[in-house]
Amino acid sequence: MNSRQPGGGRRAGALAELTRARILEFVREPEAVFWVFVFPVLMAVALGIAFRSQNGGRTAVALLESGPPAARAELEARLRASPQLDVKILDEEAAALALRKTRVEVIVALDADAAVPGDGAPPPLAYRFDGARAEGRAARLLVDDVVQRACGRADAVAARDEDAPRHGARYIDFLIPGLIGLNLMGSGLWGIGFSVVIARTNKLLKRLAATPMRRGDYLLSIALSRLLFLGLEVAAIAGAGRVLFGVEVAGSLALLGLVSLLGALSFGGIGLLVAARPRTVEAVSGWMNLVQLPMWLLSGTFFSYERFPEFALPFIRALPLTALNDALRGVMNDGLGLGALWAPVLILLAWGLVGFGVAVRIFRWQ
Repeated sequence: MNSRQPGGGRRAGALAELTRARILEFVREPEAVFWVFVFPVLMAVALGIAFRSQNGGRTAVALLESGPPAARAELEARLRASPQLDVKILDEEAAALALRKTRVEVIVALDADAAVPGDGAPPPLAYRFDGARAEGRAARLLVDDVVQRACGRADAVAARDEDAPRHGARYIDFLIPGLIGLNLMGSGLWGIGFSVVIARTNKLLKRLAATPMRRGDYLLSIALSRLLFLGLEVAAIAGAGRVLFGVEVAGSLALLGLVSLLGALSFGGIGLLVAARPRTVEAVSGWMNLVQLPMWLLSGTFFSYERFPEFALPFIRALPLTALNDALRGVMNDGLGLGALWAPVLILLAWGLVGFGVAVRIFRWQ
């Protein structure tokens, strides 16, 4: 009786063993585990704290100590009466430093250069703010509105405010999907690319080339080994965002997993392509940085890429990290379905298929 497995069974067994070997290599590297699982969580915590809504959303205002004490005390009382303002009493030097470091948005001072009214009216004010920042302009208008209303100004047109906060509108809601995308890119490029080049440097690939193993099986095993950690990577970052900052997933968890899987496959293919030829760690590091740096800057991980000029947006949206970030935010923040995400999904598929296909053709064993 012939006990040998059919060709397909032997190939599946070889692929399983190769994937298992790649998994063990990863687990036995504490540095890799730290950068894939721990570092993104620490980054989310640090940035979430740094950009949290401070002081209950109140606008920070610096009131200078200079000026007539009675008039300054009256002005301070009017400013502090507003629940929208967080008033700090500072001298000239401290206030200027606070404005430069954006600890306050506007400086309020009794205007020493203006003539003081003689009819008992409040003394004139001077506002100092950064006119190039929308926050500074808004703070100036808010403070002036508080002062004018305290002095009896009446509006000519009646109006009311309607506060309608939208789910996912906080910076941390914007950041968490971007960190997931950034982590998937890093694990796909550095995790896969480095392991391939190190194996080539250590002559391991040369030995494997002498076996009946197919080239595509080796590359596929590397990609599969990374995919097995995909759920843990996404859960670590999304879970930290949920527990620490209340970041919720508005859409389907299954769709979130599918989008993450497509992103991991896409960057896995790109990582294999980048590592297909380099013979040294230094060479692959240069190529990795060349591929990653534009996406770090352009793909909207830490701030919206809509800030860039209009003519550049089609090129930015064609980048794989941009597509992944858009799809992740569409699911997590906007609750979109797969039909609404067809464009970024197709971009991810194209990058992954082209990257893996070209990598198989040009892969160098030695």
